[in-house]
Amino acid sequence: MRTKRSIFEDIDWLMVGLYIALVLFGWISIYAATFDEAHPSIFDLAKNHGKQALWIGLALVIATVLLFFDHRFFETFGYIVYGFSLLLLVAVVLVGTEIKGAQSWFVLGPISFQPSEIAKFGTALALAKYLGDHGERFDQFKVKLYSLGIIFLPAALIMLQPDVGSTLVFTSLLIVLYRQGLPSWIFGLGFVAVFLFILALYMKQYSVELFGVTLEGKFIFLGLFTTLAGFVWYNLRKKKGSTLVVGGSYLAMVGYFFSVDFLFDNILQPHHQNRINELLGIVSDPLGAGYNVHQSKIAIGSGGFSGKGFLQGTQTKFHFVPEQSTDFIFCTVGEEWGFIGSFVMIALFVTLMGRIVWLAEKQRSAFTRIYGYGVASILFIHFAINVGMTIGLAPVIGIPLPFFSYGGSSLWSFTLLLFTFIKLDSERKFVLR
Repeated sequence: MRTKRSIFEDIDWLMVGLYIALVLFGWISIYAATFDEAHPSIFDLAKNHGKQALWIGLALVIATVLLFFDHRFFETFGYIVYGFSLLLLVAVVLVGTEIKGAQSWFVLGPISFQPSEIAKFGTALALAKYLGDHGERFDQFKVKLYSLGIIFLPAALIMLQPDVGSTLVFTSLLIVLYRQGLPSWIFGLGFVAVFLFILALYMKQYSVELFGVTLEGKFIFLGLFTTLAGFVWYNLRKKKGSTLVVGGSYLAMVGYFFSVDFLFDNILQPHHQNRINELLGIVSDPLGAGYNVHQSKIAIGSGGFSGKGFLQGTQTKFHFVPEQSTDFIFCTVGEEWGFIGSFVMIALFVTLMGRIVWLAEKQRSAFTRIYGYGVASILFIHFAINVGMTIGLAPVIGIPLPFFSYGGSSLWSFTLLLFTFIKLDSERKFVLR
């Protein structure tokens, strides 16, 4: 029987060091983004950077407290944390506070937080618990269905707020299922769906006149798609079930293709529609929907190779970029630290995510391995989309950059996710299964 001499025994200090480096880099970036000569102290609670110092202090308390937990606690109470997060998601839809078009916040005096942040943690735990218990039977349809249900139930509740960005984060957990054996063709189907969605949006802006009749562009595509489906069926017609497979696939894709307009016009909010149209180049509105990204690219590009220097960013100092301490914090890094600073930041994130995956593969416990993949997946999608939207490669959907963006609930949730894995990993050598 093993007893620990210290809670810090067997801790992976590389992950801890990467976490501290990212948090400190984020803090000084927030300081630069919100710098005011009238409030020069980095600890001034009247400014965002001062408040962030407080959030960082509390995050370190959370990290330390997690190390005192018995590692079996997280597996034992995974479903309870998940259920509690679902209740919070239902409650915020009913009585939450609307901020920036989404009723996704609880506001308690000076403190506000998003239940979706807790839901990420709860879902990662519940998915790890379920697959840890049933993963060896993942080839069964019921196990796949329940796993998908664990992921998409909170995503559906968040979509009711509506918060498209947070909803999208949960799709990253499909990477966990892929590691468990989810067929690759499902991801291929997802790429086809995205391609058809983009194509449908593009085609509706075009039309041709044929025999005196004006045809919308998507009907032209329908003719080409029908010809392709006919060609595939003709070459596979002698194989058993080919008519059913090709015909069913054709009808499903055509139905989805023609439902894009309804989904786009009725599910997405107007500002999301404008941002997607701007991203795809369907419209150009640099002073409206595209303003944030336009100014963001100017700020990052102006940093050049080595940047303008700490507190020397003109785009930042004169507030050309909206939300520059939250969603667009990467602009400050690019402008003041240039390519070198951006590379360092990206390297820190990639190293942290790679370290999590590497350690996850070394686990004896299926629960810890699956949870580790969940943490890496959530960090990855936040990192990829946030950086992508600041340089015009992804739509602006309000996803924070982990450990960098201003905000307590975001920092605490990522700290909770990461240090739970650090705690679980510290027990790796003493787990029997």
